[in-house]
Amino acid sequence: MEQTDYFIGLAQQTLWITALASAPLLIPALLVGVLLGMVQAATSINEATLSFVPKLIVLGIILALFGGSILYLIADFTVEIFSRIPDLLL
Repeated sequence: MEQTDYFIGLAQQTLWITALASAPLLIPALLVGVLLGMVQAATSINEATLSFVPKLIVLGIILALFGGSILYLIADFTVEIFSRIPDLLL
């Protein structure tokens, strides 16, 4: 029963870490996409690259700013999982 609780907690923690790691990328991309979609609808410009290039630029800036902290979050979680493996084998 103890291992079942561990794996349920691990799954919950994994989902939370995934949300924390992806939110800095998804939220700005969503906002830029909505803003550009409104501009495209108002001006009747239907150019696909008009929405792709600004989102790509914003994602590059966000990765430059938050990429280290996202990588640290994922690496710390991975180290924590690997450090718990011996406890599960006993």
